[in-house]
Amino acid sequence: MTENRNKRDADRDPPAAGTVRIERDGAIAHVVLSNPARYNAMSLAMWCGLADALDALGTEADVRVIALRGDGDKAFVSGADISEFGAQRSDPRGVAAYDEAVERAQRTLADIPKPTVACVRGVCMGGGIGLALACDLRFSTVDSRFRMPAARLGLGYAFVGMQRIVGQIGAAAATELFYLARTFDGAEAMRLGIVHRAHEHDEYADACARYLTDIAGNAPLTLRAAKLAIREAQRMPLERDVDVVDRAVRACFDSDDYREGRAAFAEKRPPRFRGA
Repeated sequence: MTENRNKRDADRDPPAAGTVRIERDGAIAHVVLSNPARYNAMSLAMWCGLADALDALGTEADVRVIALRGDGDKAFVSGADISEFGAQRSDPRGVAAYDEAVERAQRTLADIPKPTVACVRGVCMGGGIGLALACDLRFSTVDSRFRMPAARLGLGYAFVGMQRIVGQIGAAAATELFYLARTFDGAEAMRLGIVHRAHEHDEYADACARYLTDIAGNAPLTLRAAKLAIREAQRMPLERDVDVVDRAVRACFDSDDYREGRAAFAEKRPPRFRGA
């Protein structure tokens, strides 16, 4: 796959820019990473485009949940497009600029004030795992293929990205992931904590649709407060901003949605939340 190929051969290949597009389904926004000729490998333009797309979606009140997925059924993301490395990551300045683009995309994904779901089908390697772990929830097929091949390419993984991975799956699983650099399936990814659920291939699409629909139907302010609280709980005590969580919690109790939730419960009907 893309990050598995011989680097010398890949450097001779013309880079394919790829695209990031948004597909909407009511309150669900699907962010589609598309570079199918390279198993949706992320080019520099795609890293930048992903951050820009997420910045825009973060301000849209009609969007309740964001699903991140690859184009087609062969790959989620096979990693960074190493065909660009000769031009983009051949010197310290280029490496720093490229790493900042990657971190901006992953940081924006992790910090966006809306629920995010990685829908993984097919190949998920290298930077694809990093992107998935920047999402709040992660689902895959049991036959998806995962790998962190950095140790087979000789490249280093930036501290901030490693910190996010360790924070999500723990030091033991992260050590296994990086030291062995082996390929494993969705069931093993679930054991390691990389995905929350791994579904049979023929059940996957319906299961993901149910997850997204359920999230989109819940109270947006409650989900925002929960996301903030979970994020701050993972910080060191001196770095936590408990006040921002308290304000988000108070906003829930001051909202029309709280009144709607109580009324719907009393009337034994589904609530109709507006995010206000």
